[in-house]
Amino acid sequence: MKWQKKQKSKDVEKVTEIGTYQLISYHEIRQATNNFDGSNLIGEGSSGFVYKGTLSSGIVVAIKDLDLENDQVCKRFDTECEVVRNLRHRNLVPVITTCSSDSIRAFVLQYMSNRSLENWLYREYFHLNLLQRVTVMLDTAMAIEYLHHGNDTPIVHCDLKPANILLDEDMVAHVGDFGISKILAISKSMAHTETLGTLGYIAPEYGSEGIVSTSGDVYSYGIMLLEVLTKRRPTLEEICNENLDLRKSEICIASMVELALDCTMEMPESRIAMKYVVKRLNKIKNTLWKYSNLHLSRCRSF
Repeated sequence: MKWQKKQKSKDVEKVTEIGTYQLISYHEIRQATNNFDGSNLIGEGSSGFVYKGTLSSGIVVAIKDLDLENDQVCKRFDTECEVVRNLRHRNLVPVITTCSSDSIRAFVLQYMSNRSLENWLYREYFHLNLLQRVTVMLDTAMAIEYLHHGNDTPIVHCDLKPANILLDEDMVAHVGDFGISKILAISKSMAHTETLGTLGYIAPEYGSEGIVSTSGDVYSYGIMLLEVLTKRRPTLEEICNENLDLRKSEICIASMVELALDCTMEMPESRIAMKYVVKRLNKIKNTLWKYSNLHLSRCRSF
């Protein structure tokens, strides 16, 4: 594994600003990451590496450095730039700026100190109680609702999974990674693609025919909701989770399972819309919140 980039000759850099933040050069990105030192590596995937960095202003950021040798990844960079350019929502990972040159394709993102939801599900010493899980999934649902209904044209994420849900210092969830997302054309409810998301999360029509629609995201969300509830990856059959106290929260758990099933109906038109997912999760969260406060007050009375 090569963590450190090779030094290249100076070239003219095309730096694209997103939002109202400062422009950031390749030179400053190298300085922020100590020349992409391995000690600053905080994540990696098929598209490249993610580094923690500190800008000259003192702001701590995450720098998503894409693999320039992969033509598909470079195309995804352009796609992601187009998608995130006008997106503004508290539950999306904020993109500070991008940097594009012969040496680099990179996104400079707000640093999420509590890493990914995947870490909280599967790493030792990480644990989310039921209320926290519902809250994270509600945050995620609100982000997806915004993508589907909050713009002139719907945006389909196409790769919803715990690794793409990041948590900030306050444990607020943010959806990230729009590399294979699609902007649906006006008056069209679906599109076709040859680029598939992650196996286990993709909807049947997406995997078999390459059909992209908001219903596909709903399906992926439902799979993820079951995964968060059971702490079992979607490719495994075992769904028992010893960390949940079923006796205390069985009504809320049953409601979450029912909601997940409504999201994962085989036919796209039968799946629930995200705005109703948000409403139902809000109700579940409020029920859990009341139960938690009641339980706490009873404990204090003894």
